[in-house]
Amino acid sequence: MANQTLSRRSFIKASVAAGGGLMLGFHMPDALAATIGARPQSTTTAVGTEINAWIVIDKDGTVTLRIPHTEMGQGGITSVAMLIAEELNVDWSKIKTEFADANRHLRNNKEYIVMSTHGSQLVRLQHPHLMGAGASARERLKQAAAEAWEVDRSQVEAKLGVLTAGDRTGTYGEFAEAAARVKLDKEPEIKKDPATWWLLGKGQQRLDIPHKVNGSAQYAIDTRLPGMVYAAVKASPVPWGTLKSYNFDAIKGRPGVIAAVPLKAVPGKRNQPDMQDAVAVVADSYYRAKTALELLPVEWDFGDSAKTSTEGYYAEGRRLTEVKGMVSGKEDPQAAEIIAASKRVVTASYQRPFETHARMEPINATVHVQPDRVDVWSPTQDQSAAILLVADQLKVDPKTVYAHTMFLGGGFGGNGGGGTAVTRQAAEISKQVGKPVKVIWPREEDLAQDKQRPLTVAKLTAAIGDDGLPTAIFTRAAWATFDGINQWGSATADYGIYNMPYKFPHRHHERHNMRTHIPGSTHRAPGANQHGFMAESFVDEMAIAGGWDPLEWRIKMTEGMPDWQLVFKTLKEKSGFRTDLPKGEGMGVAAIESHGTIAAACATVTVSRRGRLNIEKVVVVLDAGRVINPHAATEQCEGSVCWELSHAWMGGLDLEAGRFVNTNFDSYNLLRIDQNPQVETFFASSGGTKWGGLGEPAGPPAPPAVANAIYYATGKRIRSTPFRSHDLTWS
Repeated sequence: MANQTLSRRSFIKASVAAGGGLMLGFHMPDALAATIGARPQSTTTAVGTEINAWIVIDKDGTVTLRIPHTEMGQGGITSVAMLIAEELNVDWSKIKTEFADANRHLRNNKEYIVMSTHGSQLVRLQHPHLMGAGASARERLKQAAAEAWEVDRSQVEAKLGVLTAGDRTGTYGEFAEAAARVKLDKEPEIKKDPATWWLLGKGQQRLDIPHKVNGSAQYAIDTRLPGMVYAAVKASPVPWGTLKSYNFDAIKGRPGVIAAVPLKAVPGKRNQPDMQDAVAVVADSYYRAKTALELLPVEWDFGDSAKTSTEGYYAEGRRLTEVKGMVSGKEDPQAAEIIAASKRVVTASYQRPFETHARMEPINATVHVQPDRVDVWSPTQDQSAAILLVADQLKVDPKTVYAHTMFLGGGFGGNGGGGTAVTRQAAEISKQVGKPVKVIWPREEDLAQDKQRPLTVAKLTAAIGDDGLPTAIFTRAAWATFDGINQWGSATADYGIYNMPYKFPHRHHERHNMRTHIPGSTHRAPGANQHGFMAESFVDEMAIAGGWDPLEWRIKMTEGMPDWQLVFKTLKEKSGFRTDLPKGEGMGVAAIESHGTIAAACATVTVSRRGRLNIEKVVVVLDAGRVINPHAATEQCEGSVCWELSHAWMGGLDLEAGRFVNTNFDSYNLLRIDQNPQVETFFASSGGTKWGGLGEPAGPPAPPAVANAIYYATGKRIRSTPFRSHDLTWS
């Protein structure tokens, strides 16, 4: 009898089936099964009539919604389904979902408008066309019924999948084929008033959760193909070093080893998704590939970058904050003059190191290059981008490349691994060896070769007037950039510090793009996270220097700004903020706007005499405008707080001799479950037409709130991260 390996995932799936369990919610297409054929077809498998690219309706009334965005734990599938279903007006229990076909998207001139999932944009910016797809289908169904019943469309009501006009009724399924042929003279408007919503605004459980609980959820790393081989890859430990040589003879006799494949950077191409010099070992199992790679003699040329370090970049950043930089926004020369003449001045320098994405799912990609098509399984935040990257790497027509969307085990702006370099690597290796290849980066390669959150240094100076409030503020920041080029513009590089909401009589900010050899990327609320820590910590320094309660200072400095006033006053009510707790206990507040959402936090901490920090609670208040799923929104806020505290408290990359040295979770720590604080979330909407993001904004105010609380608990001011590097003892 042949031995059969049964994975935990397979065991759980088999157990559910044997026990008569019923899986509801997210539909897992055959193409996404744990074992797939060599030539899987498109992601979509819905049976029925296609009303438009997003909606397929079966005769029994089942509605399949195609999801063009990725699901990485943020609830994207559920959000898209809710937005479409609200306008379509279909019974929530009748809905199935499947991932949209990225090849079709590109082939039909971006048919799904946007496939990228980033920047807290899915609901905030994509709701018009997603709701519009539902509204269009609804009106076409009504028109089909109106024509059959010989009445005007305005007389037909569409509700929960049923069409009604007088005493006549019919289901969406009955009229789907006719509706598919309808051409509307004008597309309908979407609902603008939340008071008219029947589904949106009400808490819904995420559709992906049952599959993640029972083990049936499929990630890119779960991909298995007939004849598939595995590759372990090592790039230069010093980013953008040059591969000089390697000795394949030293390992070619090892069990299962198939080949060694050199991967070369293209001269002049050093952008985020471009490939660096690396060498890959291919074998019949990942363990054999990884073990052989570790034994492979490799020689690198690191260049002058090998002379760099975190401390060296900090020193350069501090130097730059003493010299004139690029002015952000309107120049105000009076700010420096007022500060120079002031009798009371507050100044402080802050710094944060490089920080990594550290996704849960190991960085991976699987690519199968064939003569007439290429298939890709890549955990990218934009599946259409994966197609274009592979097509570019192989110099083939994107129409012949097919991406198979899977769940993502985290994203956070990292886009699935090294700015998607892993996808290029897999494509090139598959081309070279002529087999389907799965590339997996070990955690050390992930943290070393990730596109990191930039290191930042800032100096902030303010003049304090007779009333204890600032009369002028002057800030200057040095932002680490790869090759001295800021890829994201002022919106990210100055965020959190330049856009402080407070009514300073005089305000001046400058920035330096500090040249480094470390590739960077967005990282969950980019800019707002690093600079927000600095700016909101300094706000407390200004308030205390002027004799103000920090929360009252913020309320005073935002007078005439109703949305900020609402957030701060709600925070005051819900948190019970105070500054007179016993020694060793402290509360701190902070507030930052990002992605169209105002987020304020109040942290409560305890610090033992020996310096042990415990974050007891974080209260978060947000004005995100319209919230379509309060349940998922609350989860996002809780996750953002804990994620940001992981990096600010426990994280931080250490750069020595041009390379990162803490590249696994024994040295780059994330919060353990017993360290996570209780997080309470409150929504305080200022009304109007505002649609704010929710995947990121709650994170940035958490670290400065904790740092400010530490000050009240210990009397020690924290001006750098990670917090773990500070001596918090007190007596």
